[in-house]
Amino acid sequence: MFRRHLLLTALTTLALAPAALHAQDNTAGDIVVAHIGPFTVLPAPDARELNAGMTAALAEINGRGGIQGRKVSLITLDDAYSFEGFRSQLDKAMDSKPVALLAPLGSVTLKRMLDSQLLDSTDIVILNAVPGAGVLRSPGHPKLFHIRASDDQQIRKILAHARTLNIRSMGVLHQDIPIGTSGLAAARTAAAAENGIEVVAAAASTDAPAITAAAKAIAQANPQSALVIGAPKFVGESIAALRAAGITQQIFTLSYLPAPALAKFAGAGARGVGIAQTFPNPSGVKLPLQRAFRAAMEKTHPDLKTYTTFHMEGYVTARVLAEAARRARSINPTGIAQSLRAMGEWDLGGYRVDFSRGNAGSDWVDIGVVSGDGRLLY
Repeated sequence: MFRRHLLLTALTTLALAPAALHAQDNTAGDIVVAHIGPFTVLPAPDARELNAGMTAALAEINGRGGIQGRKVSLITLDDAYSFEGFRSQLDKAMDSKPVALLAPLGSVTLKRMLDSQLLDSTDIVILNAVPGAGVLRSPGHPKLFHIRASDDQQIRKILAHARTLNIRSMGVLHQDIPIGTSGLAAARTAAAAENGIEVVAAAASTDAPAITAAAKAIAQANPQSALVIGAPKFVGESIAALRAAGITQQIFTLSYLPAPALAKFAGAGARGVGIAQTFPNPSGVKLPLQRAFRAAMEKTHPDLKTYTTFHMEGYVTARVLAEAARRARSINPTGIAQSLRAMGEWDLGGYRVDFSRGNAGSDWVDIGVVSGDGRLLY
């Protein structure tokens, strides 16, 4: 493990070497960060909610004097849920010399970003890619840091929980994109580790007939439970299709679809669905993090009455970036990456991140259950 850390550190140094020529080393003016995401086209509100959490955190930080006396400025750009849009918007963002890109979203876009070596052509580091699909982490990239627990960790938690319920079979309905295919592989591995839970799989595109056919195939196999893996809209429509196909058994999914959104897709069929969570309950008040989050959201977004885990995720992402910048010797991409690794375990108030052993900062996973009125109960 120590040798792996030394190797990853060395790779980071090499990957960030070009940044020394272009990095934002000035000590005056705003510290710029960027958020590129699908604010249009994708019907799910994920990017908007991530952004709202970020702006709440940064308003809180700037209200306390910023970082080293400098305000943090957020650039928000729409990639229209495509790799070409992402690449174009990243070029535009780089004109402002951002020190980091926060929480970009989309497994297809981010996989192409890695495959095309786009990160190697820029100075920027990425903090907290969404989703946590295995194909974005293995081998990953030295400049790509993950806060949220991986999809593999979420799936292992779901399968372990299923085993405690004496579930012996699970139907996996997955979208035919990287998050779905890597998720199915993780489910098979986790199922084998849980004394051989049988997995019955069905893949589908986003077309309604394909989802309906896959749901009927799962229902015909009559497993004791079901797991849906894919983008938020796909998950919502697939759970509705599973219920329509006669699946009354326990259904699970990953952390990407908030409970209120699931209730809109599946109506009464959302009740009882287990959703893996990679951040604390945004509606909770027990943890210091939860109280700080709610205070920041109420001040910055007073019109919002309910909060989702994506709001919390955006808030945490901006807080982690700010702490790394506060500790950095130089506030530039190289300095941010070095600071993240040197921070050790940092407690935000009941939620800890630690990049000292690699590019994955958290393995925190819980499972919430959707209530009859569309709330998530922990």
